[in-house]
Amino acid sequence: MREQTLAIHAGYTKDEQGTMAVPIYQTTAYEFRDTTHAANLFELKELGNIYTRLMNPTTDVFEKRFAALEKGVAGVGTASGMAAIFYAIANVAKAGDNIIVAKQVYGGTTTLTGHTIKRFGIETRYFNVNNPSEIEALVDDKTKIILFESITNPSIAIADFDAIVEIANRHNIITCVDNTVATPIYCNPLTLGCDIVVHSTSKYTTGQGLAIGGIIVERENLVEKIKDNPRYSHFNEPDDSYHGLVYSDLPLPLFTLRVRLALLRDLGATPSPFNSWLYIQGLETLPLRMKQHSSSALAIAKFLEAHPQVKKVNYPGLKSNSNYHLAQKYFPKGQSGLLSFEVDTLEMAKRISDATEIFKIVVNIGDSKSIITHPASTTHQQLSAQELVEAGIPAGLIRLSVGLEDTEDLIEDLEKALGQQ
Repeated sequence: MREQTLAIHAGYTKDEQGTMAVPIYQTTAYEFRDTTHAANLFELKELGNIYTRLMNPTTDVFEKRFAALEKGVAGVGTASGMAAIFYAIANVAKAGDNIIVAKQVYGGTTTLTGHTIKRFGIETRYFNVNNPSEIEALVDDKTKIILFESITNPSIAIADFDAIVEIANRHNIITCVDNTVATPIYCNPLTLGCDIVVHSTSKYTTGQGLAIGGIIVERENLVEKIKDNPRYSHFNEPDDSYHGLVYSDLPLPLFTLRVRLALLRDLGATPSPFNSWLYIQGLETLPLRMKQHSSSALAIAKFLEAHPQVKKVNYPGLKSNSNYHLAQKYFPKGQSGLLSFEVDTLEMAKRISDATEIFKIVVNIGDSKSIITHPASTTHQQLSAQELVEAGIPAGLIRLSVGLEDTEDLIEDLEKALGQQ
């Protein structure tokens, strides 16, 4: 099936009631047939529902549908996008290990990998996503994952997948891509050779800013990279917390399975059934919405590029953009609804943000409503001046999440705000 059909039907087999809409299974627990059935589920001799912290029928549909759209083999939902990123790291790295992360990432990812993760004894090494050759010098035998964004937020750069994957595969290291901005409609990193995809489903997936959530999706045959790989010995040795289970010996997708059986079990950042149901509703219209987000963003980028008050526009759909060739290579159908532009000063950026009427000052993206954000004073406020420069976030940078309003109304709103400067 093609993506628009998958977005509506994948992962759902109607129950005995024959409901067309996916039901909300709003429950914490499930009745077992008998004690043998219960024991078999806990020993993985049978597959089925045990407890909603681990699995839920509504969430199961969401996970399967999202994985199908990402062209992956399995997914596991989380309570937030940040939980998905943390679980992806925690699933492979321990104290004494290191991870390699792009400098140009979402502010929450920067604080997680630059500060919080240190308390777990894990070192983070950074590379410039515009110069992936820097990764080579950062790799050693303790490197467990390379993390980057397909379209960076808020600098709007595009990762060179081929270059990053080549280095990672040569060293047998797992790659993890945050594909939130691109969505599975405009990019499928798993088909480009990457191993793991993470998303904040709080963004384009819900599409209306209704729920916080995340998901991890793994590619087919990831076991081939992990099996007997000394970097990932814990996948190849008995797990004492699960009756000596060896994940790499199971005929199941092992990365997301370990997230479910170990991290969701012990840390519990699980999506609620109601939120999973909201994500399902969002996925049904995601292909259609992304076309409008992307076309409006390109029109606005062209308007801003021609405006005398604007120093620079970051949108890879523009022919003048340094990432245009990568956009045509990896994102030929569209480049999503996120863009940023630069003006002379921080004060000017704030005045423009304050002057818009349709664009609302909000720290979110992917909403049906258009959003304007000043990253240097909000989402990336915790970065030093040098770190802001390295992340591609000058003081005068403004980020726009282009919504589904009339494109001309949005342009007029920005034109009015810029004209007041």
